Amino acid sequence: MNVTLIIVIITCLISIACFNNRLLFDQLKHYPAVEAQRGQYYRWITSGFVHGDLIHLFVNMFVMYSFGHYIEQYLVAHFGSPVGQILYVFSYLLIIVMADISTFYKHRNNPYFSSVGASGGVSGILIMYIMINPWSMLGLYMIIPVPAIIFGVMYLWYSTWAAKNQAGIIDHDAHFFGAVAGALILIIIRPVAVVEFVQRLVQEFPL
Repeated sequence: MNVTLIIVIITCLISIACFNNRLLFDQLKHYPAVEAQRGQYYRWITSGFVHGDLIHLFVNMFVMYSFGHYIEQYLVAHFGSPVGQILYVFSYLLIIVMADISTFYKHRNNPYFSSVGASGGVSGILIMYIMINPWSMLGLYMIIPVPAIIFGVMYLWYSTWAAKNQAGIIDHDAHFFGAVAGALILIIIRPVAVVEFVQRLVQEFPL
């Protein structure tokens, strides 16, 4: 069973439904001020299944499927089935929640802030992949492929800078904390991943 494909399909169906239903979109989006006032914390999960437009949806789901399927197989290889799949789904949802919690505390008194998208969850999955394969080559968003570890450092640096400078309308805080959450979750469910990460950094360093 391809759990990643199921997540992508469910996300696409919900997102497309919201394109044509503004009320549903508003009910599912991450809206810190409303969450604080009405206790609607379910939005921390539902917002990860809603997107602003087709491009936003396509980019997130393309990255999710590209790296998520690998992480799913990785967890199944180490924990078996169905435990691996369960851990994978739980990890993805928890990353989305942790990414939204970061912006909840920053914007809970700001009625003008809201956000949607799986970017926080996808960032966490991507960082998991980078920790497992630090020297693999990534062409994501890059004309010239770069080592995964270099891309990861650049991604975290840019997310931090953009969040601090409030660059654009993208929720860069969610990207950063989603990535951090992904790394922490991988370490928690498989502590030896840290040792393996360091070993690969040293032993597979391209000379």
